[in-house]
Amino acid sequence: MDGIDLQDEHQAANSAKVTTSGSSDGAYRVLARKYRPSSFEDLYGQEPMVQTLQNAFETGRIAQAWMLTGVRGVGKTTTARILARGLNYEVPGEIDKPTIHLDKPGTHCQAIMEGRHVDVIEMDAASHTGIDDIREITEAARYRPASARYKVYIIDEVHMLSKSAFNGLLKTLEEPPEHVKFIFATTEIRKVPVTVLSRCQRFDLRRIESSTLVSLLQEISGKEGIEISDEALALIARAGEGSARDSLSLLDQAIAHGAGRIAADEVRQMLGLADRSRVIDLFEHVMRGDIASSLDELKAQYEVGADPAVVLSDLADFTHLVTRLKAVPKSGDEASVTESERVRGREFAEKLTMRILSRTWQILLKGINEVQTAPKPLAAADMVLVRLCYASDLPDPEEALKLLKSGKFSPASGGAPTGNAPQGGGGSTASAVSSGRGSAPQLRTVAGGQAMAQAVGVAPQTAPQMRRAEELHEKIAIRSWQEVAQLAARMKDIPVKVSVERALRLVNFQPGRIEVQPTEIATADAAGELGRKLTEWTGRRWIVAVSRDQGRPTIHEEKEANQRQLVSDAHSDPEIVKLIAAFPGAKVVDVRILKQEEDIPFETASEVTDIDPTDSIDFTEDF
Repeated sequence: MDGIDLQDEHQAANSAKVTTSGSSDGAYRVLARKYRPSSFEDLYGQEPMVQTLQNAFETGRIAQAWMLTGVRGVGKTTTARILARGLNYEVPGEIDKPTIHLDKPGTHCQAIMEGRHVDVIEMDAASHTGIDDIREITEAARYRPASARYKVYIIDEVHMLSKSAFNGLLKTLEEPPEHVKFIFATTEIRKVPVTVLSRCQRFDLRRIESSTLVSLLQEISGKEGIEISDEALALIARAGEGSARDSLSLLDQAIAHGAGRIAADEVRQMLGLADRSRVIDLFEHVMRGDIASSLDELKAQYEVGADPAVVLSDLADFTHLVTRLKAVPKSGDEASVTESERVRGREFAEKLTMRILSRTWQILLKGINEVQTAPKPLAAADMVLVRLCYASDLPDPEEALKLLKSGKFSPASGGAPTGNAPQGGGGSTASAVSSGRGSAPQLRTVAGGQAMAQAVGVAPQTAPQMRRAEELHEKIAIRSWQEVAQLAARMKDIPVKVSVERALRLVNFQPGRIEVQPTEIATADAAGELGRKLTEWTGRRWIVAVSRDQGRPTIHEEKEANQRQLVSDAHSDPEIVKLIAAFPGAKVVDVRILKQEEDIPFETASEVTDIDPTDSIDFTEDF
C-alpha cells in the first residue's frame, strides 16, 4: 500500500519499532494519515467506482461533477484527492491526459495529495455554509487553472451548505467551464437537494468488509514491525464497522496499549469487550434455558469490567453468526470469524431452528435498547436473559396449534405438553442437559422434529377461546362506512377511529373492498392499517385501497355540516328568535336532538308555542 510520502513509507517499512516511524521531521503521524491511499489501486473495497472511472477516462466521457457518499472513514476525501490527481495527472514526456493508472509520481501529484495545490481547492462546507462562500467559487471558476489541466473544487460535507448556497451553485454546476470539475463528499446524502444530485455522477462508497480490513491491518502491522494475533486483528476489524480510518485508529491505540506486542485479551480489554468464548458460553446457557447459569455468567463478566449492553450486543452478533452459518455454511470461512466462533457456531447452527434464532435476535434487539436506557443496566440485562431463557423453549404459534389439535398440549396443565417430561418451576419444563465446554447443547426434539430445549408455555388460545373468537367474527358484518367507525369504537382502537372519521374520505364501499381518499392529516399507511384491522376484527379479508378520485366528505366533516345546519335552522325558528331577543347578546352555539325526537322534523318543533323541556339548546350570553 503506497503512502503519501515516499520517504515516510521507506522509513516505516524498515522500522523495527513503532516509535521510530514518523515523518521526515521526526513528528509522529497517526497510521490513518501515514498509510492514506494515494492511487486507485490502494482503495480497498471500491472496485465498482474504480471500474466506472477507468472506462470514463479511457473513452473521454469525463463528468463535470461527482458526488461521493458513504459512512465515516471509508475514504471520501481521500478518493476525491485521488480523483483530482487522476484528472491532472502529468508525467513530462510520457503521460499528459486524465488516467486512473498513477504508477509514477506526476508533476502535481504530491501537492494535490497533501491538499496544497493552487488549482485543487478544498472547502469544508461545515465552516463555509453561506452564499458568500459559494459566490467566491462561482466567480473564480471563470478563470483558467494556473498550472494544472483542470481547476478542481472539492467540497467536503456538502450537505451542510445553506439553501441559498445550494441555489447559488446550481447554474455553475449545471454548465461549468470546460476547465472546472466539482467533487462533493457527504455522509448525509438525503440532505443534499435533488437538483444538485441530478447534476452529479453519484458514487456510494461501500463499507469495507471485515476480511478486507483484517488484511489491511495485517499488512500495516507488518510494515510497523508489530506482532499482533489474528484474533486481535479480527476484534479491531469488527469494532471498526467497515471504516478503514476507525480501524487504523484502533490499531494505533492497540499498539500504544500493547507496547509492540498485541494479544486478543489486551484488545478486548481496551475495547471493553467480554471474552468471546465466554459470550458463546452465555449463548449456550440461554439456549438451554438455564437461567441460573446465564445470570451467573453475566455477573462474572460484569465484575471483570464488561458493559452489560456490550455483552448483549456480542450475544446478538453471535446469534447473527449462527444464523448465517445455518443459512450459508461457507460464511464461517471469513477471516473475521475466529476458530472458536466457527467451530461452536456450526454446532449450534446444526441443532437450532431458524425460528428460534429469529426469536432470539428480536428479543436481543429490543433488550439492548432497554439496557442502554435503563437506570440499572445490569438488572435490565438480567431481565433480558430471563426473557431469553423462557422464550428459548417456547413453541411458535404454528407448533402450539399442532400440539393443541393433536391433544399433546394441555391448557389445564399450564400449557405444558402431555407426556413424561419433568416439570420445572415457573410453568416450564427443565430438561437435564449436560455438555462440556465447546460443545453445543443437546436439544430435545418436539413437535415433528423441531429442535428446542423444551416445548413449554401457554398456548396462544385455548379451544373455547378460539370458538368464541370465530363466533364473534361471524356476528360482525360491516355494511357501511359509518359502521367501520362504530366497529373501531367498539374495539376501543382510537387511532383507527380517528383515522376513519377525520383522515379518510370514502370513494367506494363494497363488502371486502373499500376505496378511500386520504386527507392532509392522514398517515402514510392509514389505508393499509385499516385493512389489517378490519381483517383481524371481522375474520375475513378486507382490502382498503387509495383512490385518486374525489371522495365524499369525511364523517367528521359531515357531522360538522349537519350541526351548522341545525344551528342555522334554530336561528330561523320564531320561538328561538323571541328567546334570543329577550336576552340581549345571547346566541345559539349548539343544538342537540334527543333520541326520542330524532325522527321528528325540526319544523314540527317550531310550531310549539312553548319551549319543550326535552329540547336541549345551549346559549351563550355576552355581558
